Amino acid sequence: MKSFALDGAVRGLGLQAEPASARLATSPLTGVTAVVDALLPERSKDARPIEPLVKEAFSEWLETQSDRTRRWAQSVGFKAEAGSICLVPGEHGELERVLVGVKSSDDPFALGALSRELPEGDYYLDAPWSGESQQSAALGWALGAYRYTRYRDSKATLARLCVADGVDLESVNHQAQAIYQVRDLINTPPEDMMPGQLASAVEALGQRFGARVNVVEGDGLLAGNLPIIHAVGRASHHLPRLVDLQWGDASNPKVTLVGKGVCFDSGGLDIKTAAGMRLMKKDMGGAAHAIGLAHMIMAHGLPVRLRLLIPAVENAVSGNAYHPGDVLRSRKGISVEIHNTDAEGRLVMCDALTLGGEDAPELMFDFSTLTGAARVALGPDLPAMFCNDDELSEGLLAAADEMKDPVWRMPLFDPYREMLDSKVADIVNAASNGQGGAITAALFLKEFVPNGTAWAHFDLMAWNSRTRPGRPEGGEAMGLRAVFKYLHGRYGT
Repeated sequence: MKSFALDGAVRGLGLQAEPASARLATSPLTGVTAVVDALLPERSKDARPIEPLVKEAFSEWLETQSDRTRRWAQSVGFKAEAGSICLVPGEHGELERVLVGVKSSDDPFALGALSRELPEGDYYLDAPWSGESQQSAALGWALGAYRYTRYRDSKATLARLCVADGVDLESVNHQAQAIYQVRDLINTPPEDMMPGQLASAVEALGQRFGARVNVVEGDGLLAGNLPIIHAVGRASHHLPRLVDLQWGDASNPKVTLVGKGVCFDSGGLDIKTAAGMRLMKKDMGGAAHAIGLAHMIMAHGLPVRLRLLIPAVENAVSGNAYHPGDVLRSRKGISVEIHNTDAEGRLVMCDALTLGGEDAPELMFDFSTLTGAARVALGPDLPAMFCNDDELSEGLLAAADEMKDPVWRMPLFDPYREMLDSKVADIVNAASNGQGGAITAALFLKEFVPNGTAWAHFDLMAWNSRTRPGRPEGGEAMGLRAVFKYLHGRYGT
């Protein structure tokens, strides 16, 4: 249940009221409930074939073709380089078929650019690919069709792929919609994606799938023993929140997801530079990932007891902002000395992880755009994964390899825990020497995960800095298909 107070009553309690513009939805997110219309369930009579070719076998293939096809491919310089496209005309100048260079059939984004680059119309894949490769190609095609259009109309037309028999189009659509939602949430500017709007996105998702959603906000966080979430978010006129979604039969195995929902990160009193702030709308990318994964789980009806926890805040600067040197008491009772107010993500996560662990879930995952150190170590496209359970880690890595959705396991190196020692509290929120920052951040979170709970923490970029097939520049889901593949293999039918 969620309660709403009148502005006057809020002021009477000494709380900061959100302006009406922050509470009212302006326009729908472009992909939250969108049906992926780049895919068709059966081949239309006018559909034209797409023939994928690998460079190494191209010369041999060319020798088997007609003189007309061979001359055309040579005249346009097509050599089946990965990502290259050749439109082959028929005898009367019509488009007869499409040749596309691919690395291999197991590249999920082999056809990712075609929905936008081919002429409008219907196409089908003419290749002896396995059912799994056909399924993967259909998802890659759909993900390439994504555009963020909330603030401007898109004039682009789409080419449509007629999926092959045996492709589970419903599953492809569920996954594409979830990833669209992740991208939409991250791409939305902070003016329209503050804690209230993030909570509304979860509430809409819960309503769609019959989940129960509870939102604790403002000083209710103090009454609910979520004090650090309140401390980090109290400086903003957008009230901080803890969003709690629960779905599924209570007798099923418990799976808990926690996502960092820092809707904008100024750095707090340890304020960021202008350049450092420019992309901080994506600092709720962890929350977007957790929401997207919850979407996949519920849409596929996995037999689990799902709990989704989103600590949603703006890390702002005002007269009541928390300070470097403050000592905050967490939900778990651990006292935390604030070394740096720009290490706020792990702070809001610690209360949410503690809450999630109180149910003794079988599995717990958290997703965070947590550290620049992880990007220095692994670059922007490879999420860091920290895990306290070898069997879980091996399963996730195997799923990542199978889905071509990479993650890299990093060590929870216990000797570095001493870097987080405090002289005045139980722990500091950030090591002072700046070394091993992704590891020390993960070790901080580990303090709030119950012993015996299998847990994986993902430190990710959640952003494409350049456009590639199937992955347009902007917000991105990273490692999400891998985690869902693991969960589907563990719990699915």
